[in-house]
Amino acid sequence: MGSIRKQTIISSIVVYAGFFVGAINTFLYTKSGFFSQEQFALTRIFFDFAQNTTAFGALGVIPVIYKFHPYYKDNLAKRDVDLMSWGMLTAFVGFLLVLLAGLIFQPIFVKQFSEKSKLIIDFYWWLFPFALGQLLFSVTESFAWAVQKTILSNFLKETLLRIVTLLLIVLFYFKLIGFDVFIYLFAFLFFFMFIILAGYLYKTKQLHFPTRISRVTKKFWKKMVTMQAILYSGTLIMSIAATIDSFIIAKFQGLAVVGTFSLAQYAANLVQVPQRSIQSVAVASLSQAWKNKDYTEINRIYKRSCINLLIMALFIFGNVWLNALEGMRVLGIQKEYEAGLGVIFILGMVRIIDAATGLNAMVIGTSTFWRFDFYSGIVLLAFRLPLTYFLIKNYGIIGSATAELIAYTIYNIIRSEFLRRKFKMQPFDRKTLLTFVSAIIGYGFAYYIFKDMKGWLPIFGRTIIFSVILITAVFQFKLTPDAHQLLENFRRKFPNK
Repeated sequence: MGSIRKQTIISSIVVYAGFFVGAINTFLYTKSGFFSQEQFALTRIFFDFAQNTTAFGALGVIPVIYKFHPYYKDNLAKRDVDLMSWGMLTAFVGFLLVLLAGLIFQPIFVKQFSEKSKLIIDFYWWLFPFALGQLLFSVTESFAWAVQKTILSNFLKETLLRIVTLLLIVLFYFKLIGFDVFIYLFAFLFFFMFIILAGYLYKTKQLHFPTRISRVTKKFWKKMVTMQAILYSGTLIMSIAATIDSFIIAKFQGLAVVGTFSLAQYAANLVQVPQRSIQSVAVASLSQAWKNKDYTEINRIYKRSCINLLIMALFIFGNVWLNALEGMRVLGIQKEYEAGLGVIFILGMVRIIDAATGLNAMVIGTSTFWRFDFYSGIVLLAFRLPLTYFLIKNYGIIGSATAELIAYTIYNIIRSEFLRRKFKMQPFDRKTLLTFVSAIIGYGFAYYIFKDMKGWLPIFGRTIIFSVILITAVFQFKLTPDAHQLLENFRRKFPNK
């Protein structure tokens, strides 16, 4: 776990640096006098559209790359690894299908959104270069994960992307460019990240595009295609389930409400940062462990991920929820965005449940039982789509968050129970309960001490008290061995501190 822990810490720092820049971007998007709610929401629609396009256009090749890479690595010289040749060819074919679908279904798209979300229609074709850039980056990123170059890929996607976005926002704010030009440049952000990542991997001799079919491809192509076909559906299902809210909200309530929902999503998604970091780092170790049938290591990574991610999720969400309303007010965020506070809370619960179940998706996805990804995804979509449609139509954005809570709770229970029954992997114990109790006690103290105060002082005060109580509990009750190992490493490096 040492190398995973080290890379996770570095990746988390990189990702949080990105989220800090993203927080500045979100502040500028939502502060009075900058962007309208519709304009901010349009940038979120770009991301949701691109996520679905990546899931569709990749044709299932992304999980195949990091699942089978250990077999290529162990049997071929780097220059002979043709995994990315087939990966990129698949992505280009997939995107051509996306473009064809975009042309065929444009009239239906226009009909659905022209009344309440016309801005989407105005920039419809600019969604596609943004989507292609993300598709190419995602395929290349999966290879970077496989060769354990996760820190750079995380920096590009989580940090540099937001820094360049900030530059565009500043240009727009000072009226050096109009909103049209802002979107035109915004549409090519992922292309820029893809060129940097691919260039780095090629320069470091990790990335090659041989045209000759390798013996590993000849041996495993049937298994790879089978996995690709089944996981393709599962990946598409997961993507639709994760992004369907924005489009249904835009249809029924308009693009401005999507903006309110997007800000709430951003706040809740802060909880997921450690999970995103450890997923990218752990995937190569899990793939190798499954190949070697090292079940002890797999169980250790899974159990350790559950408690570590739960602690971090409660730490982050506790601080977010304690200060969400007051933070909006002292920062001068447009008052309309306060309608999303309930969404922040419910989505925060979703993220905590997801964090508490650790790397169940990665453990299953890198195993020989990866078909279960597809089956559990079907269950997720079966709950997610009808619930989302019905609850948004009748209850607005709070209904969307509730649908996500119900669907993902059922989904994670199913996956965790599968791992328990199939591999006897049961990560929950007394320390899980102690973690929840410690967070609740810390929250209670922080909330009631500063209950009636306004401004920056209570924000800092609540943050300090809650954080100190939870961190103290982590060490006092020895909730995770990683905390003590990190402390010991620090003491060895800085003995006089």
